[in-house]
This record gives sequence, C-alpha cells and structure tokens, in this order.
Amino acid sequence: MNRIKGISLFSSAGIAETYYKDIDIEIVLANELLEKRVKFYKHLYPDTNIICGNIQNKEIKNEILSNITNDIKLLVATPPCQGLSSIGKNKTQKDFEQDKRNFLIFDVFEIIDKSDFDYILIENVPRFLKMYFPFENDILLLEDIIKLKYQDRYIIDIDILNACNYGVPQTRPRAIIRLYKHGLKWKLPKKESIITLKDAIGHLPSLESNESSNIKWHFSKKHNDRDILAMKHTPTGKSAIKNDFYYPKKENGDRIKGFHNTYKRMKWDEPAHARTTNSGNIGSHNNVHPGRLQQDGTYSDARVLTILETLIVSSLPENWNIPDWATDNFIRTVIGEAIPPLMSKKILQGIQYES
Repeated sequence: MNRIKGISLFSSAGIAETYYKDIDIEIVLANELLEKRVKFYKHLYPDTNIICGNIQNKEIKNEILSNITNDIKLLVATPPCQGLSSIGKNKTQKDFEQDKRNFLIFDVFEIIDKSDFDYILIENVPRFLKMYFPFENDILLLEDIIKLKYQDRYIIDIDILNACNYGVPQTRPRAIIRLYKHGLKWKLPKKESIITLKDAIGHLPSLESNESSNIKWHFSKKHNDRDILAMKHTPTGKSAIKNDFYYPKKENGDRIKGFHNTYKRMKWDEPAHARTTNSGNIGSHNNVHPGRLQQDGTYSDARVLTILETLIVSSLPENWNIPDWATDNFIRTVIGEAIPPLMSKKILQGIQYES
C-alpha cells in the first residue's frame, strides 16, 4: 500500500492514530475542540497541523476545509459518543435529539461534500446506528441518510465490530462505517483469539490502594477506606452491591445503591470491560481489578486498574509517550473516548490503495 495522507476529525488527542505510521498512513491535518487536548496531540505528533476549535463554528470549519489539499485521500471521523453511550444519561430518541453532540455527524457530511476523499472511516458506539435524524423533510436512520447521500460516489459498508476480536484485551463494540470509492477495495480484518485479563496484565504485581511499584505507570489510585473494605470482601467477577454485610457505604453508614455492574470486579478469564472516561471511579461500571484470593479469605487489589494496566487493555504501548503534565484523570478520559488504536490500525490496514 502506498503512503496515504489523511485528516482526523474529533481526534481524541490522537490516540487512535498511535500505529498509523506502521501501515503507511500519515495524518497531516487534525481537529480538536479543547486546547489541552491539542497540547497533548502536539506532544505526540509535532508535525501534524492541528486546528483547535468547534467544527460547528463556521470559521473553524472553513479553516479545516482550506487545509484539505488534493493529496489528502483519507478521512477518519470519530464524533463524540457520550450522547449515545449505553451508560450515558440519554436513553430515548427524545434524549438523543436534545443532545447537540449527536448531530456533529452532519458537520462531517459537510466536510465530505466539499472534499474528494477516496476512503472515509466513521466510528461510534453501536447505538449511533439506531438513532433517527431529521433529513430532507423526513426522519431517517443514519445508514439510510448515508446511502441517500453517498451511494453514487462510494461503496458503503456498515458493521458492528468488537475490539476484543482484533487483538485488544477489552470488550468494546463499535459501529464502523466505511465509505470507499467504486473501484477501490477495503477488507475487514479477520477475527483473532480473545486475549484475557490474565494474559494481558496477570504478570503485573498486586497493588493495594495508594501503593506504587517499581514499574512505570503501575501505581494505584487512592480509594476511601469504606470502598476498600467492601471490595476486599468481593470475589473476582462479583459486585460488592450484592454483598450481605460488606457492601458499599456512604460516609454516614447508609448503604449505597447501584446496579449489578457497579463496584464490580472484572474476571481473569475474560477481556476487560470497556474502559470509559470514568475508569478511575471504583464505584462505576466494571472498574475493579479481578483480585486474588488471599489466605485470610479476602481478595487483593481492592482498586481500579492502574494507568499501565489501562494502557495495556486499551492496546496502547506500555512505554507510551505521555507528557509529564497529563493527570491521571486526563489520561483516563482521553483513553475512554478513543477507539482502541490497535483496532483502528487493523481496520485501516485493509485498505488496498491504487493511486
């Protein structure tokens, strides 16, 4: 495959692009909303032209369009998924319609309409495909809109792929929309064997709350004593919410209510659950280390995954070039918003480019 120049919209601080150069894809233009993420992106990719600002702003959009040269043949667009995520607050079509983030796809369409890309990758959560959008005096699913707009210009393939089937030790289903010009080819990657948490992070030493190791990025967040006590009495794969006695408590001693997947330990023989922007919260969804049974009957590692463990299960390099100023919360947030980079690489690796 010849080297392809591309543009990245909603770039998630550049995480998805981690391995693009390995497959001869060079992102030469990117867009990010927030200055802090632009700073992170520039740290990772100092040679890329990144434009900071809201793509819905006419001036920002025009600046993006003015920098799309004829030799840019790939568009990667990953609009924010928080407005559609299954663990977000939006649960109904009415909720979807009231969240402006869900309509950023139309700004992507405007970029496509005014450019000449050979390949387009749009990625989001699976629920993205079930939302109805107003379009030409009608209400249509996204797939129908894309076909109406682009089936004459592009072959359109829409799939639901799970990162755990493509070398990522994390269960993370994604809606993958591929558009490519007639006469070109774009193959999906073959499914691979599942990588379990034991395979991925089982070699790392146990840590308790606020403990450190001599391994870079393998140090534990500090949790409160009530949560630690509850999780020490919670077996691998179980939720402390269901404990009869050692259940999560508020400061005043009242029982914390939650769902079956809150205050829950992961399982060693399965991949990690999807890493969200809230992966540092011990009480949030499926965030707690699997732990190991100890002689006294309690379980070790009453904590969330360390940054190193989060990097590994997200298919990021263990020696990832994280800037010193990036906080624990910032790192977890941008990772939680991005498609796992190994998955993104393998999807784009299927491009068979003919210049």
